[in-house]
Amino acid sequence: MKKGIHPDYQEVCFMDAATGFKFVAGSTLKSSETVEFEGNTYPLIRVEISSDSHPFYTGKQKFAAADGRIERFNKKYGFNKKN
Repeated sequence: MKKGIHPDYQEVCFMDAATGFKFVAGSTLKSSETVEFEGNTYPLIRVEISSDSHPFYTGKQKFAAADGRIERFNKKYGFNKKN
């Protein structure tokens, strides 16, 4: 590897702004804020959404109606009924 061309890779603490959930991961992001987490001091990166607040991971996901055009047509004109 060439010296001086790669960004500094370090452990940083990411904090979910909605829930306050924190986790440590490696990143090249820089921050002027620091936080104490699990006995160590890390640069703090605030994120809007993480696995702690995203609806897919929390189980509060809303499913969109998956009706296709044919199903909607059949439903509208009563072709789904079996006589």
